[in-house]
Amino acid sequence: MPLPATEIDTAALPVLCVDLDGTLVKSDTLHDSALAVARHHPLALLKIPSWLLQGKAALKRHLAATVQLDVAHLPYNRELLQYLQQQHATGRPIYLATAADADTAHRVAAHLGLFTGVLASDGQLNLAGKNKLAAFRSRFGDNFTYIGNAMPDLTLLESCKEPMVANPTPSLRAALRKARVTPARTFDETVSPLKAWPKAIRLHQWAKNVLIFLPLLLAHNWTPGILAGATVAFLSFGLCASATYIVNDLLDLEADRQHPRKRRRPFASGDLSALSGIAVIVLFLTTSLALAIIVPLVISAISPDASLVRPHHFLLWLGIYLVTTLAYSLRLKRSVLVDVIVLSGLYTIRIIAGSAATGIPVSTWLAGFSIFFFLSLAFVKRFAELENLSERGGSTVGGRGYHVSDIEQLRSFGTASGYASVVVLTLYISNLDAAQLYHHTNRLWLLVPVLLLWISRLWFIASRGQLDEDPVVYAITDRRSLFMGLLVVLVVLSAL
Repeated sequence: MPLPATEIDTAALPVLCVDLDGTLVKSDTLHDSALAVARHHPLALLKIPSWLLQGKAALKRHLAATVQLDVAHLPYNRELLQYLQQQHATGRPIYLATAADADTAHRVAAHLGLFTGVLASDGQLNLAGKNKLAAFRSRFGDNFTYIGNAMPDLTLLESCKEPMVANPTPSLRAALRKARVTPARTFDETVSPLKAWPKAIRLHQWAKNVLIFLPLLLAHNWTPGILAGATVAFLSFGLCASATYIVNDLLDLEADRQHPRKRRRPFASGDLSALSGIAVIVLFLTTSLALAIIVPLVISAISPDASLVRPHHFLLWLGIYLVTTLAYSLRLKRSVLVDVIVLSGLYTIRIIAGSAATGIPVSTWLAGFSIFFFLSLAFVKRFAELENLSERGGSTVGGRGYHVSDIEQLRSFGTASGYASVVVLTLYISNLDAAQLYHHTNRLWLLVPVLLLWISRLWFIASRGQLDEDPVVYAITDRRSLFMGLLVVLVVLSAL
């Protein structure tokens, strides 16, 4: 039976030393600092090569001097943190021993209030591996316990009493088995990559890229080569969009960690590393570019008569989407109203890109409808954020520039835009252009009440604070929305 905390002989216990990056915190504060610099001081990134030439410890010192991480919202390993709190309650000496810069380490220690002292890099000596072991022995002799997570910690775990690990890497697990070192305790708080990556790449957001097929569907063009080209374009756009989502998440780490829902995102929560995110960005963008280049080749190979007049027009629009999205992530998302215009424009760009990939022009009716309809979706996204913020007692959306007092104005803008799209639809149905594609145009009038109901219900739910801030997620998960979508398809088919 364990002794009560007050009866434990802490003097007989070895000093408890715990690593920071990847151990106490699931992320790496060096990478987090570099990303914060990219967000707040992008020009300072040009100095990183010269800082790195001064040594890794100097790089960490310069980054820490440029930005201060929000240590209160770092993704701490909760199980390990609870253990440290229990040990602290017994009076056991605990040291934060990390290769992170001393400034960052001291601020983490001050925030948690658990540590007897801090051992960290000082701008000259990078306190990792053998350097950390030497610091331990000079201060504690061999009477220390260490908690680590990666290969640089192997020598310390082999040399300490009661080695422990937290979220150990596969390479460290293998090395410990080879060295016949059995951890006394493992603090594992990880999520399977198979579960984390679909969330990180926003796989559900690929539903937006179905808009690429819209020009050919509305033109009733079923040419095999065109369909195949549109499918390749869909995959290209999906990979490009996923890469930009990761860029946005990496740049928004600190803001996401303060958000009640977004803090669970894979990069914000530390379930995926920033380096793996950067690697996937490069892979996805390279693959997206390759697919965009072969779109016209696929069309001409399958349907030579349907070869594109402008074979690389899709590649141009893919580039426009990429540049616009990056500009949104870096700056435009913090500009009031400009951000919703850009968001709605990104939907419309998908339609134009579909036109470029298939060679089928976008009608003025489709362009007008999409502008107003997607503008309404962009406004409802911001409205839902403010509505949910208001319920939590907040007043300003971090990094957005909107205030809770803007709710009614956004509601006015958004509902007006949504109903304007319905007006465009009614004008199209009554126009001779529709009669050229549909034998029973009168049946298309059934689309009007369905669309009015969906838009009104979307805003009604958002006003109640029941929208999860993403209308796309709502549309593909809400049963009534899916039913209304099926009705739209049936009405259009009946009108052919």
